[in-house]
Amino acid sequence: ANSRLQREYVPSAHLSAACTCLAWAPPGGRPPPSKDGPQRKKRKSEVAEVDKQLDILAIGTAVGSILLYSTVKGELQSKLDGGHDNRVNCVRWHQDNCRLYSCSEDKHIVEWNTQTCKVKCKWKGDNSGVTSLCISPDGKMLLSAGRTIKLWDLETKEVYRHFTGHATSVSSLMFTTVKPMNENKPFDGITGLYFLSGAIHDRLLSVWYIRSDRKEKNAVMSFTVTDEPTFVDLTVSEVKEEPVKLAVVCRDGQLHLFEHILNGYCKKPLTSNCTIQIATPGNDGDSTPKPVPILAAAFCTDKQSLLLVYGNTLQPIIEKVSLNTTESHVCLIRDIQKVLSLKTDVALTKVKTPVVNSDTKVLVPGIPGHSTAVKTPSSGKEKKKNKRKPGETEESIEERLEALDIDVSKVKTPGGLPQTDSFAVLLVQGLESNDTEILNRVLNTRKENVIKNTVARMPIHAVIPLLHELTKRLQGNPYSASVMVRWLKSVFTLHAPYLSTLPDLIPQLGMLYQLMESRVKTLQKLSRLHGRLFILVTQVAASEAVQDVTEVNQTAKLVYEDESSEEDGSDDEMMADKDSDENWDEDEEKEEQSDEQEMTVEKEINGDSDLEPENESEEE
Repeated sequence: ANSRLQREYVPSAHLSAACTCLAWAPPGGRPPPSKDGPQRKKRKSEVAEVDKQLDILAIGTAVGSILLYSTVKGELQSKLDGGHDNRVNCVRWHQDNCRLYSCSEDKHIVEWNTQTCKVKCKWKGDNSGVTSLCISPDGKMLLSAGRTIKLWDLETKEVYRHFTGHATSVSSLMFTTVKPMNENKPFDGITGLYFLSGAIHDRLLSVWYIRSDRKEKNAVMSFTVTDEPTFVDLTVSEVKEEPVKLAVVCRDGQLHLFEHILNGYCKKPLTSNCTIQIATPGNDGDSTPKPVPILAAAFCTDKQSLLLVYGNTLQPIIEKVSLNTTESHVCLIRDIQKVLSLKTDVALTKVKTPVVNSDTKVLVPGIPGHSTAVKTPSSGKEKKKNKRKPGETEESIEERLEALDIDVSKVKTPGGLPQTDSFAVLLVQGLESNDTEILNRVLNTRKENVIKNTVARMPIHAVIPLLHELTKRLQGNPYSASVMVRWLKSVFTLHAPYLSTLPDLIPQLGMLYQLMESRVKTLQKLSRLHGRLFILVTQVAASEAVQDVTEVNQTAKLVYEDESSEEDGSDDEMMADKDSDENWDEDEEKEEQSDEQEMTVEKEINGDSDLEPENESEEE
């Protein structure tokens, strides 16, 4: 009544899943209250009030989910998921209130059970996206439209009738009559009814007639408007002689009113009985009146007066207007600037430069607490002087710091190396400016206590950028990785509480996790390889040592054996062969001695007493 905002609801995912369509649940359809505590009986008047009160609002989103929002409680009641995988274009409640129908860009129509929040039925509605729905007055049929319009039987989910529709996607569908005009025939709930459709970029609203046969698919009449219709409301014709009243708001901000008795075919498009516009008076400074766009219009219950919504969408003004349709064009004068607190015509693009006095002190980023003398803006001549000539040398940083009144001795530390607090500052600066030189200088330190102190003193907001930088460096040179791991370790030990509070930590550190996993996977293989190589290296070293020893011992062997002393200067290979032969001889002799007793036993058992002695004599 007073154009004041009653309730505002912003879904938690409003940025990724914008709201695309709305529908009020039929009044009085809320689930019964819980039986907690004593309940008093309600008077009849109270029951009637509850039944009339609108509460549940179905909101379709751009990602395919549907939100059910209770306006009385001011909270989200439930969320319907799993029906659509694309933008929801239209939601419509069934009369029995626990059924909801929705259509989407994914070409499907879904019937929901709102009590269980599950899909009751899903079927393909069109070859392209389905943009609009409307349920028949008796609740047994459903109109759906992409570009062509289809009438579905809700029990069998089959197409009952086809209509040609529009060249563009349909934006509005609604039934205009409840009963057929010809009352002689028995009424089956749908045949003989009229419905209206409007489409985007289409200046004609079409009226269609549902016949008993399937032959006629074209519109029976059409209404013409000045621009694309954005909002349509109508009064339903309940008896035969009652005309249908139609209010159409167009994109150009005009409202067109039509009044027509639907009685069969009409060839020419019908023009509006009355056009309503709103404008400013144009008296305060600006003599030309400006048009005020009408956003929406709806008929009141008496079917005579209209509710107009105009202005802008942030602060719309709602006004009740009684109609006088004798005039073909009505222009309402409304001083909208007095009502609206927002003035949109002030340019926000102008950049103002601050006026600086010689008394003011301006703090420059860098060392806290120092102040710098402010130079007044110089004229064009001075600017030319400042340009360096080719021969001149550039001022050093020390000179520049002196010009800024900074005590240079404070900046320099006695050791020449920066301290840990300046390390932290340097690290943050390097991360913010993405300066590789600074980052290399800081991150290549190997002292554990310096790393720990730097990480402890750095601000929390720099933790994630530092981790990203470390991840980038870990992927590079293996040598640098060994240094970066120390930084990683101290970051995780000191800032673990902060990192655990981040909701999106896993996607942010996904790269690092993968890196660690791949490194850990190769560790086992590497350690195996390391083991094998170690064995090989030690064996090679041992064999070399053995070779050295054999060369030394060769003299002794030469003395020991008679045959080998003759062929002293033979090749290495021969030597090796003989060595092995000699060894074999020695082994054989030992074996002979140790096994003599066994042999005698074997001879007795096996009876091969001849074979063994022969072999022995040969070898000897």
